[in-house]
Amino acid sequence: MPDDFVNERSGPFGLLLLRIYAVVVALLGAAMLLGGIWLLMLGGSPYYALAGAIIVIAAVQLVRRKRSGAWLFGAAVALTMAWAVYEVGFDGWALMPRLLALLALGSWLLMPWTQRALMGGSFWSGRSWGAAAVIVGAAGLSLAIGLSLHVLIVKPGLSPDPRFQAGLGAFPQAKASSAEHVGGGVKRDWPEFGGDAGGSRFSALDQISAENVTRLEVAWTADVGTLPGSSTHPIKVGSTLYTCNNRNEVFALDAVTGEHKWSHDASNGYGGSCRGVSFYEVPGGVGLCSTRILTATNSAQLRALDAGTGKLCQDFGESGIVDLTVGMGDAAGNVVGGYYRVRGVPTIVRGKAIIGGWISDNQYWGQASGVVRAFDAITGELSWAWDMGRPDRSGAPPDGEHYTHSTPNSWAPMSADEELGYVFVPTGNAPPDFFGGNRREFDEQYSSSVVALSAQSGKVVWSFQTRHHDLWDHDVASQPTLVDLPGGDGGTRKALVQPTKQGEVFVIDRETGEAIFDVVERPVPQQGRVPEERLSPTQPFSEKLPSFRGHYLREADMWGISPLDQLMCRIAFRKARYEGPNTPPGLTPSIVYPSTFGALNWGSVSVDPLHKVMIVNSTRMATLVRMIPRAKADQLGVRRLGEFASDRDVVNPIVPMENTPYALEKSFWVTKLGMPCIAPPYGFISAVDLNSGKLLWSKRFGTARGNGPAGMKFPFAIPIGTPNHGGSLITGSGLVFIGATPDGFLHAYDLRSGDLLWKAQLPGGGNALPISYEVAGRQYIVIMAGGSLAIGANTSTKLVAFALP
Repeated sequence: MPDDFVNERSGPFGLLLLRIYAVVVALLGAAMLLGGIWLLMLGGSPYYALAGAIIVIAAVQLVRRKRSGAWLFGAAVALTMAWAVYEVGFDGWALMPRLLALLALGSWLLMPWTQRALMGGSFWSGRSWGAAAVIVGAAGLSLAIGLSLHVLIVKPGLSPDPRFQAGLGAFPQAKASSAEHVGGGVKRDWPEFGGDAGGSRFSALDQISAENVTRLEVAWTADVGTLPGSSTHPIKVGSTLYTCNNRNEVFALDAVTGEHKWSHDASNGYGGSCRGVSFYEVPGGVGLCSTRILTATNSAQLRALDAGTGKLCQDFGESGIVDLTVGMGDAAGNVVGGYYRVRGVPTIVRGKAIIGGWISDNQYWGQASGVVRAFDAITGELSWAWDMGRPDRSGAPPDGEHYTHSTPNSWAPMSADEELGYVFVPTGNAPPDFFGGNRREFDEQYSSSVVALSAQSGKVVWSFQTRHHDLWDHDVASQPTLVDLPGGDGGTRKALVQPTKQGEVFVIDRETGEAIFDVVERPVPQQGRVPEERLSPTQPFSEKLPSFRGHYLREADMWGISPLDQLMCRIAFRKARYEGPNTPPGLTPSIVYPSTFGALNWGSVSVDPLHKVMIVNSTRMATLVRMIPRAKADQLGVRRLGEFASDRDVVNPIVPMENTPYALEKSFWVTKLGMPCIAPPYGFISAVDLNSGKLLWSKRFGTARGNGPAGMKFPFAIPIGTPNHGGSLITGSGLVFIGATPDGFLHAYDLRSGDLLWKAQLPGGGNALPISYEVAGRQYIVIMAGGSLAIGANTSTKLVAFALP
């Protein structure tokens, strides 16, 4: 057929479209073929090479206007359908990158203008309807073959989801009555971070219920500052809310109207994340500062403010301020501004304000101490200091000396048991996070642990380690949650629930530090470390409770927005080192899963003390890390931060880790278009029975709204399960309130069933902890809608309150 031949009904434009289409198909096929050969050489799936070859041949035939090109492309689609269903079944989100692009291209081939441009009779001609039956039959056969293979063939590397490892259970009977938890006064307030000293995130108020939650409306909104992105957690005492923002400004708001009563700038010229403030009532006190707000700052100060006016309490420290940099020099004796900050909330127990601190991540060995200190809540005088490198000393170091440098710090919220007189301290790692060759015996003993200290003396009562020789930034970021569980003798057992970044949840006797649910030491990967590193041969796993670490990754779990996106992630997976959890970092890229962001983070968990049911919101993401020899890092110009600079972990993928042999390159594992390299779901909300350890329910958490490739925003709220950042609240009526997702919704779930009962759009992401309180017989739900750039949530400066009409 000569080139100038044109089907009498196709026209030259139809022929041009066909040739452009054939070029697109050829490019796709060539990319799949070449990438598929690379993947095959790495030991990966043969699908891409085979399908790519078929598509290239189909493109050649289409350029020649041969109808066989259409049938060959159809064969590639049929192969793809069978392979896709074999790998992932009928999971729509997992099928999308495998099928969507090829189905779209295949549909174009069926269009009348394409059919007319091909030589021979049109597919849509009256005598060709039999071909339609062939296509439908082939598609059905492909799906059937794929499903049969999916069901019958054991897929290499497939592991069960550890959420279900303890089994499924039924919702338990109440172990206490709601009336025991309400009463008057403080029970209708929200006086502490997490609602109470034990961080339960539970309110026994029950005016808002499953029957009327859909009638919730915005009661008020309040601006708290001008810098968006705050994740603060307000407290409420009497008729006043107290909160802070990420400029370290403190606010008092009317709990009914949201109107500002007073504000105080505690930044000292330098702000940053502020999780919340603390309230303290001086025993027998009257007048100014008899009730006070304690706030710790990013400029390393502890301030006491009169709760009624916001004025500094002159009897506290030096005119209301305690300098927290005292004794905080680094190994060289320098106090570097911004390297030691307090983002957490002072924990009040036995009349003492207890604080840890945040040490700038991964900058250098020799950074300031992770010391935990207690200050008299009235005078501001140092009561004690727990410096793990100097257990013989409980006071401040002598002039010219400093607290032990580079010890594990405690930046997460703490909990306390006033009756026992204990404060429970979650710890991080000795800096830097990813190289442990310099760590000392006491660093190894207390890193990534929860430590019980005597509130009176600061002495260690017990410690429980959640991660040995942590090299994955899986520090303990979550507040310990206290709950009383049924004891074996019919009594009660004082328990502590410790969620962790690696997705394990440990339940510990808070009097003794012994595990209540069995913990097993399992062997972990030992290959790939750098020569100067040492590894722990085992790690602790909480096998009698659900784990939120995710199943072991395999090539079929790779994702993307298109076949090529997914192909590149498969190649990256095959090139990287991954032997499951605890694959050590080394000179070649390795996968950290769960990511350094953690399966669970500072939002922690909420616990219903009536039924002993725990709500967990969890995230599944992965991080790629690679050690860079010091000489190479120096050539790249990698250096530590200056004073009061933003965290390099956020702004630079290479962190210096100075005074060690290596720097480190790390980043969330995403495609070139910014989509995760592992398949959804990325987020769950789950309920766990702490009586039995069984999972009650687990749902995908978060929708695709507001997310998308290359910064695009998907407009539809289709459930996918997203990364989430924030925490939950349980009420006495059996509702679970939580924001946390990037789509910016505040949700209300049924505690018993996990059904989503209500949601409302917030002005920014609700990446904080909601609270509940009552004033004049009306129950309120309040959350900071500051948002989170880390998970792509919109930001605002609004604090939002909801109530019934």
